[in-house]
Amino acid sequence: MIFTVLGCSGAIAAGCRTTAFLCDNDVLIDAGTGVGDLPLEALARIEHILISHSHLDHVLAIGLLADSVMRARRAAGRGPIQVHALPETLAALRAHIFNGVIWPDFTRLPSAEHPVLQLMPFAIGDLLKLGDKRIEVITASHTVPACGFAVDGGEAGWWVYTGDTGPNPSLWMRLRHMKIAHLVIETAFSDEERQLAYISRHLCPAALGHELAQLPGSVEVHITHIKPGEMEAVMSEVGKLASSHRIRALAAGQTMALGSP
Repeated sequence: MIFTVLGCSGAIAAGCRTTAFLCDNDVLIDAGTGVGDLPLEALARIEHILISHSHLDHVLAIGLLADSVMRARRAAGRGPIQVHALPETLAALRAHIFNGVIWPDFTRLPSAEHPVLQLMPFAIGDLLKLGDKRIEVITASHTVPACGFAVDGGEAGWWVYTGDTGPNPSLWMRLRHMKIAHLVIETAFSDEERQLAYISRHLCPAALGHELAQLPGSVEVHITHIKPGEMEAVMSEVGKLASSHRIRALAAGQTMALGSP
């Protein structure tokens, strides 16, 4: 499997795209502004969208994607794109996005019988089987109901994305029982803004160090969700952590391989 980073920024600015990862060609993990850099043909190949939580920087491309690919998918006789999320997240999408005011309800367009989107609930701990992919829904601790995802790469190990989360002991209890190939974890704020990180249930470098200390071994760790203009400050502080893990910042366009391509 190949994971392509479409967006990994905590907000927008020139060259900054919000969170979205493409697994192979057909599974989108979160749907931030980075989705818009895909050509139309690539957008039309997406069959599943996994959403970690309801915040705008993770969901805003869902409706725009649906509008872009609706005609092509209908012409090809293809079924709806399945949007997988916690029930609370799906309820938020229905109430606040697909409400006919902010955006048309693409769960009923072009018709109620043949919509372009289908909302699919899951629960923490569920193991999703999407084609040949096995994806576990893992816990997150955020200001709204939230989760992360662990993609099973068999002998190669797991690709893990924490989603937006503050300190979360339950996460590490689960990850200690996994062979992790890649860990994508957020660090939204510098230590100077640690109080804001705490209030908004994000991580800062000091909190990141405490979290990673709960994971044994030496893992490839990729930092995501840094706010625009804060990369140097955050990664300088991350670089001072006494960690056994190999920690780097993500960049849009980067790929991560899991097992044989």
